[in-house]
Amino acid sequence: MQRFTSSHRQRGITLIESLVAIFVTALGILGILGVQMRTLADTQTSVRRAQAVRLIEDLGERLKVHPNSLMVLSSYQSGWSPTLPTPPAGTDCAAVACNAADLAAYDVAEWKRAVQRSLPAGDANIFIPPGENATLNNRRQLGVMISWRENERADLNATDRLNTDATQVRANDGTLSAGAGAGPANACPANRSCQLQYIPVAARCAPDLRAGASNPQYFCAGS
Repeated sequence: MQRFTSSHRQRGITLIESLVAIFVTALGILGILGVQMRTLADTQTSVRRAQAVRLIEDLGERLKVHPNSLMVLSSYQSGWSPTLPTPPAGTDCAAVACNAADLAAYDVAEWKRAVQRSLPAGDANIFIPPGENATLNNRRQLGVMISWRENERADLNATDRLNTDATQVRANDGTLSAGAGAGPANACPANRSCQLQYIPVAARCAPDLRAGASNPQYFCAGS
């Protein structure tokens, strides 16, 4: 009758322990890879959001250097569209002098081109906020929303969607309500990331010295 020695039994136990160790190690490696991928995705989202903020700041600088931006504020409005807006035919405001409306259209076209180059499937919506009163000529800011595509991104939840919905007007107590004249085009498109900011537009006053340097008159655009 053959007897099994203790060494034979030890081989079986060692094999099971090795398989368990390999399994646990594999789970640890998969966990580390998952955390690393999530970190990379979050970093990429932060970088793209920073790019969107810089692009909005660039548009704000274009408004500041435009001498009559407040007077032609409606010319800056441009909705969601994958097709770039076309400035007036033959207008290259970088080479020739343009009137106020043509300069606004040229700035919007160049700026939207920069949005498409900087962000994946980048698009932008420039609008006059619903809280602005056009009747009293009180348009003092522009709303700007930039959207881009995120890989494997779930849609916004209800709270985040409200916070990026420019059709809403926030009261002093923080509650939101629908603004007059607002439409769904001012909300963040589904399954995309968005950055919403408002750009203040100040009137630039130019001195008129025709009455003499000792008695200057000032002209403010939009006044």
